[in-house]
Amino acid sequence: MLAARDAMHPILRTVLQRLALGLLTLFIVSVVISSLVEMLPGNFAKRILGQAATPETVAAFEKEIGLDKPALERYFVWVGDVVTGEFGSSFTSRVGYQRKVADLITPRLKNTLFLASMTAVIAVPLALFLGILAALYRNSWFDRMVNSATLTTISMPEFFMAYVLMLFLAVIWQIFPSLASVDHDTPLWERIYRCTLPALTLTLVIVAHMMRMTRAAIINLLASPYIEMARLKGMSKSRVIMRHALPNAWAPIVNVIAFNLAYLIVGVVVVEVVFTYPGIGQLMVDAVRTKDMPVVQACALIFAATYILLNLTADIISIATNPRLLHPR
Repeated sequence: MLAARDAMHPILRTVLQRLALGLLTLFIVSVVISSLVEMLPGNFAKRILGQAATPETVAAFEKEIGLDKPALERYFVWVGDVVTGEFGSSFTSRVGYQRKVADLITPRLKNTLFLASMTAVIAVPLALFLGILAALYRNSWFDRMVNSATLTTISMPEFFMAYVLMLFLAVIWQIFPSLASVDHDTPLWERIYRCTLPALTLTLVIVAHMMRMTRAAIINLLASPYIEMARLKGMSKSRVIMRHALPNAWAPIVNVIAFNLAYLIVGVVVVEVVFTYPGIGQLMVDAVRTKDMPVVQACALIFAATYILLNLTADIISIATNPRLLHPR
């Protein structure tokens, strides 16, 4: 077994180790989320049936949706459903008709992925461009201006920035709609137009982090001996950065990009609530409010899996571009 492990490619071994750790993390997340949902105040059956419902009616309804079983038993039943590719049925949908959690999540997840992709297409190239320029013109007026702007956006909470943009771009100047209400029939360009404000809010949040990391990674490498040698050969500063510094700075840059892309999926809850965008974050907030445990557990599991996969991808790219990370001293 040890010989097989030693013969395994280092990158493959790293991927398998991270996948195993990711599965363990998903299990821990599912336990924590299930425990927290159980601790939420209120009773789902009484909330749905109303205060006038008799104890017999409440008990019958709880038996129908499975709330009469112990929490531990319900959790393992849910885990068994997830292993077989199912997330169970929503408690809320059982009041009227049976509806699978996957059917509730799929369209919402598509909306969130669309908003995240729209933001990433704008934010990632912009952050790299600004970070490279800030490193190229270090300590110039441009560098100081960009750093001041990014520090300002980092210090502002997302909901405050969203309301500021809504005030100026939707209320005062009326350029974009204040609510990002879309559905599956909304045309592509209309969807992009309605998602502009939430995408702009997320862009301002994540560009600051990625730009500052890009700038710091490149500046950190500018003092390296091979950079000094390239300068002594007469290369221009821009060519030194693009050809020598940037390729070696990919490891930290890719990590911070992956972290911020994970935030676009996991951390959009506030932005979706502010703009009433029908994404998975808004769905999870509604499920927590109604104590719809299968939906909350499924949303949390998707968030955790997305975060783990993006970080695993960042690790693989970092190792592939810098194999020295496989052999830390």
